Amino acid sequence: MTDIPSVYIAVSALPGSISSEKHWMTYHVSQDHSEPVLRSHSSRTAANSAAYLVNSGVIKPDARILDIGCGPGTITADLAALVPQGHIIGIEPEPEVLDKARSFAAERGLTNIEFNVGNIFALDFPDDTFDVVHVHQVLQHLADPIQALREMRRVTKPGGTVAAREGEVENIIYYPDPDGLIGKWMTFYTQLARLKGGEPHAGRRLLSWSLQVGFLRDQIKSTASVWCYNTSADRDWWSSMYADRILKSSFKQHALESGLATEADLIKYAEALRNWGAQEDGWLAVLHGEVLCRK
Repeated sequence: MTDIPSVYIAVSALPGSISSEKHWMTYHVSQDHSEPVLRSHSSRTAANSAAYLVNSGVIKPDARILDIGCGPGTITADLAALVPQGHIIGIEPEPEVLDKARSFAAERGLTNIEFNVGNIFALDFPDDTFDVVHVHQVLQHLADPIQALREMRRVTKPGGTVAAREGEVENIIYYPDPDGLIGKWMTFYTQLARLKGGEPHAGRRLLSWSLQVGFLRDQIKSTASVWCYNTSADRDWWSSMYADRILKSSFKQHALESGLATEADLIKYAEALRNWGAQEDGWLAVLHGEVLCRK
């Protein structure tokens, strides 16, 4: 896809309450599957978002994998291609995006893949079912990430792996930001995320959370990786996508309802992002924490 930017990965050295089983995610950025949100999620691949897992050697050709919060299924499909004798299930709390995921998998000719509605807090699988249970940019949106990880561990086979990768909002670096508006936007984003019950700094907490659900320290490999955007195409894609998410997804409604920002504020934040995207020296880095937990 030519509209998806190149992403440079450095392996180890994005953006309520739990009211029901159906609504297990408290998306402070994307409570919908609007076009700007899907544009972002569809850019994610195993190569740019799960290299720490793919390169670890834990995925065998006959592995059974659960991908939680699969979205449009781009990462799920990549993982399915790695397990030709295995099987992968992708789950989402809402059904709307799953048809898109199924179509994407069908276009790639994948038959060892399925997509279902599921609840991360009460996974509908017996204990010890999967070789790998994977989650990407999901735990940060949850009111109880500990319970989510506990369920992930439960359905993982002995000797299997729980894999998680989460962003670090405070460690997203934009340059230049001459008016400080992007910095204000990131502060606002963090405040809104916490107001809605999420944890925007989930990446740094993954190791601690993993220990809390029963993994021993020597069972956990904790790493970090970075998305870096600096080419003209990269900047244009990222800045337009996030400007649209601010103004054209459900984020706008949540932001205005919170009382933390006005519509004029949101317009300024979106304009600042577009202006950054137009700068030849524009540079962005997004830090992610990662864990591979062996059961």
